[in-house]
Formats: sequence, C-alpha cells, structure tokens
Amino acid sequence: MVDQKFFKNSGKLTCEEICNLANADCQSDVCDTVFTDVAPLSKATPSDISFLDNVKYKQDLIDTKAGACFVKEEFIDLVPKTTIALVSQSPYRSYALTARAFYPEPSFDRKVEKTAVVSDTAKIGKGCFIGHYVVIGDDAVIGDNAVIESNTVIGDAVVIGDNCRIQSNVTLSHCEIGENTRIYPGCRIGQDGFGFAMDPTGFVKVPQLGRVIIGKNCEIGANTCIDRGAGPDTVIGSGSWIDNLVQVGHNVKTGSNCVVVSQTGIAGSSELGDFVVLGGQAGIAGHLKIGSGTQVAAKSGVMNDLTGGETYMGSPAMPRRQFLKQTAWLRKMSKKN
Repeated sequence: MVDQKFFKNSGKLTCEEICNLANADCQSDVCDTVFTDVAPLSKATPSDISFLDNVKYKQDLIDTKAGACFVKEEFIDLVPKTTIALVSQSPYRSYALTARAFYPEPSFDRKVEKTAVVSDTAKIGKGCFIGHYVVIGDDAVIGDNAVIESNTVIGDAVVIGDNCRIQSNVTLSHCEIGENTRIYPGCRIGQDGFGFAMDPTGFVKVPQLGRVIIGKNCEIGANTCIDRGAGPDTVIGSGSWIDNLVQVGHNVKTGSNCVVVSQTGIAGSSELGDFVVLGGQAGIAGHLKIGSGTQVAAKSGVMNDLTGGETYMGSPAMPRRQFLKQTAWLRKMSKKN
C-alpha cells in the first residue's frame, strides 16, 4: 500500500470523475461511488481502484476486493460482482492517469534559496525554484516554472526549457534541454565524449566540440551519462525515456519516443530511428543505424545495422525468430551428445 509519509493523497474521486480522466467506460449504474486510493489487485480494498493489464494476474482479478478495476472488455466476465468494471482499451494507461490524479507531482515554492550561487548574467524565468547549493553559470538560461533541486551544477550557457525538473546532484554542461523534460538525480549530461587518438607514444585527447541536445517531454533516469558530441551534437529526440544507469556516447542521435532500459550502452555515432526500444543491458556498437520501430531484447549485442520494425535478440543480435530457432536447435544437439 502507498506510504502516506512519502506520498500525499489529494483526496476523493467519484467513479464518473475517474472514468472521465482515464478514458474508461463504467459498467455500473452507480457512477457516483467514491474512491480514495489506488492499489494492486491483491491488496485493494472496496475504496480502491485497481487494474488488470497482464493476463498472468487474472486470478488476482477473480479474487480481488477492489471497489473498481480497469480491464479490457474481454476480461469483464472475470470481474467479481462486488467490483465495478471500468472498461479501457489500455488499462495500465488508465491506471496511470488515475494514480496521478490521486498523487499529483509535489509542488515547490517559487524562490531561489539563499545558498544557491547564480551568475549575474544567467537568465532565470518566472516562477522557478532554485534549491540549496545549486550553482548556475554565466549566460545560462532557465525557462519559466523550472525546478532545479539541491546541489545541481548548471554550466555556462546551458539552456533549460520551460517546466523542466532537474533533480538533485545533476551536472549539466554544453547542452540544451527541451521543455517539460525531467532529469533524475546524479545525471551527467554534456561531459567530454570518450574520444582520443591512440598512439604508441601515448594517447592524445580529441577536443569534444559538440553539444547535447535533448528534446521536449523526455525523461533521463538517475545516474545516466550522455556525452557531448565530438563535433556533431549528441541528440536525444523528443518524447524519449531513458532509464537509470545508461551510457550514451558522443555523436549518438535518437529519434523521437525511444525507450532505453537500464544498463544499456550506446557507442559513439550510432543513430536510432523513432520508437526504438532497447532492453536492459543491451550493447550497441558504434557507427550503426537502428531503424524506426526496432526492438532489441535485454542483453543483446548489436554489431550491425538493424532494419526497422523487427525484434532482435542474442549476441550478435539477430531477428527474434532466427534466434529462437537457433536456440532450440542447440538445445536439441546438446541432448544428442
């Protein structure tokens, strides 16, 4: 259950209000029923809203005590008589919208803390919060209603768009961040790319003269590193979500709405199309092109360009069907020996 010490419930919502905000259809004549919280199927009480999105949990739906539940139409018959079925084409999305209504983003006082160090030449937008021990360099630009949390360092000339939230202990340099983007604690964005000339007499650092450009409506997870370009910019497309502990090398370019899961590494100068999904611990070699709509399974190693719209698995990564056939053949051969 939600620990109210950490998360503040905003109050009650009627079934009708929930359906309106979550784009769901109430399968009951009692649409004025009041709910006070969200909960998983196995923990929910009659005052809670829950959801079923994965058929693996259908027994939890059958046994649930939830007052209402978001389900797809095909699962209506599994909903207990004591639970109101809220039919949705995307139950998880409906649940997310409802949970956000019960637990909205925390608000910040619009002020600059006295311990913050802000350059006289920096431009701070209206309604911003600048936390304790934040450092903002010369000619930096912070958009309206931005939140910059404690101990974050924003370098000279960095641009941050409206309504961004930069959480604690983040370092930003040589970058521009689009509006409505959230950067989680510990991120390092715009640092030197890993570029050097190898030589028997000693390695020579290659100046990294590009930037990092992050689009609007992005999320960059905790302790993720995005290196600035060596000459061309490193670009993260709008709407992209990057998980914790991801490494994005210099000159990488992603399209819009990409998803990169934790511990993935993308080597320099590789390019991802739109809506690419990289599973956890995937590795993308440098200078590759990954087509739009590609999905790469966890722990896969990508060593060649990938055609868009397919799912790849394995190391070296190959089309999913080919990988499964190969795995089945190896299992069969091992039994013969």
